[in-house]
Amino acid sequence: MGLDFSVLPPFYGTLALGVLWTVAITATAAVLSFFGGILLAVIALYAPIVIRLPFRFLSWLFMGTPLLLQLFLIYFGLVQIGIDLPAFVAGVIGLGFHYAVYNSELIQTAMIAVDKGQMEAARTLGLSRRQALIKVVVPQAVRDVIPPIGNNMIALLKDSALVSVIGVSELTLSAQRAIGQTYRAFEFYAVAALLYYVVNLGMEAVLRWFENRNRLYR
Repeated sequence: MGLDFSVLPPFYGTLALGVLWTVAITATAAVLSFFGGILLAVIALYAPIVIRLPFRFLSWLFMGTPLLLQLFLIYFGLVQIGIDLPAFVAGVIGLGFHYAVYNSELIQTAMIAVDKGQMEAARTLGLSRRQALIKVVVPQAVRDVIPPIGNNMIALLKDSALVSVIGVSELTLSAQRAIGQTYRAFEFYAVAALLYYVVNLGMEAVLRWFENRNRLYR
């Protein structure tokens, strides 16, 4: 039958909307995973054991089960106990918490590596333990793990395609809907792959900018 890319123009708007949804869910989940990772790291290292243990169980749950299953549990499972989340919110929570756990492991390692004298010096200057963590320990730890966290953000972008299974009209689902009308799978999947690559390049540029700024402030 051959390839027929002439079927693409009527669906440019659909694909463009899919790209916007992909960028929106990736950016929102990335922010959640970053700050969630910091919070989980602080809890894991400094919170009382009564608080620490439930969060450790949560981390184990998100690290030990597939992301796809987590999305199903959040979107289809929570509604059975009265929590009905929109698909976009469920996708952001699933992606965000999944990668927050991995970011937390990186940040914990970096926080442990910060010289203990930094905390002692901050306390000597009159800062409380919480203030010393927020102003001294956490910023130094985060600077050290920006490159590996950036790698997690790239992986998050690729995994954002999974939210299509719960009905979020991101790029993959948009391509599938176009295929359902035209039966031209290769053309639309090829264009979707190209668009993912373009978005990936944009994210890499943003991450390089953050890394360069981080080097300037070291």
